[in-house]
Amino acid sequence: MKSFENKVAAITGAGSGIGRALALGLARQGCHLALSDVNAAGLKETADLARALGVKALETQVNVADRAAVEAWAEQVMAEYGRVNAIFNNAGVAQGGTVEGNDYADYEWVMSINFWGVVNGTKAFLPHLKASGAGHIINTSSIFGLFAQPGMSAYNASKFAVRGFTESLRQELDMAACGVSASCVHPGGIKTNIALTARMNDSLSSVTGQGVDEGRQQFNDQLLRTTPEQAAKVIINGVLANKRRILIGGDAHASDLMQRLLPAFYQRLVVGSMRLAARFAPKAKRPVSTQEAAE
Repeated sequence: MKSFENKVAAITGAGSGIGRALALGLARQGCHLALSDVNAAGLKETADLARALGVKALETQVNVADRAAVEAWAEQVMAEYGRVNAIFNNAGVAQGGTVEGNDYADYEWVMSINFWGVVNGTKAFLPHLKASGAGHIINTSSIFGLFAQPGMSAYNASKFAVRGFTESLRQELDMAACGVSASCVHPGGIKTNIALTARMNDSLSSVTGQGVDEGRQQFNDQLLRTTPEQAAKVIINGVLANKRRILIGGDAHASDLMQRLLPAFYQRLVVGSMRLAARFAPKAKRPVSTQEAAE
């Protein structure tokens, strides 16, 4: 696709963050929208903002982990618009904890949304994208789909899986020459609520040297630097340029280079930096007892 004007784009996780910024960025280019999210209130707000920009916006509450719901949504989009040109599989969650400290349920939850949500969206929309004659699949991985770090095994696994899935898909589409392409997006630290809403357990403190709340707040304050609007602009331009890999932020570019130059040794660098950060990290505040408060 060389333009989004008068096209139809479906976006998951459109109720906030990058998903909302994508919706509004596409709307400004004259693209009609099919928006989904589990958060009905946020979804409605995004849809209303998009309509105010002069485009159509269909809003549907969807849990991307529910395959039947995603398939039904795709059929709804076709019934409403008669075509669809792009699917942005953007919805995602985060979880922190060591391999030993995580439950099996933690891995199942993260994979059901971050990986299977991408698979569900891709499979549900791919036949319709082919029928459009000009389509694109945009799957959101992460900076942690380029390199791994301790305490994020579930999240890393899901985002590495998205990367492998999308790169394989892109090659198949290239071979088919069917008018559909695919891009894998690797955002660095984006100023969204994903860190504040992440599920984390106490085992993470053995990695960070901090309590869960302190670590979450520090990550949110210091490492999330790129705005959703900036991220959306990079993604949209990357799709129009038909890029295979879309890196967002200086941290993503640096991490990509580090992994290329030091494909195995980077792990030692990560461990060293994490140990150093843990040594100087603010410690968790100890609750004040009733007796101490009285004194």
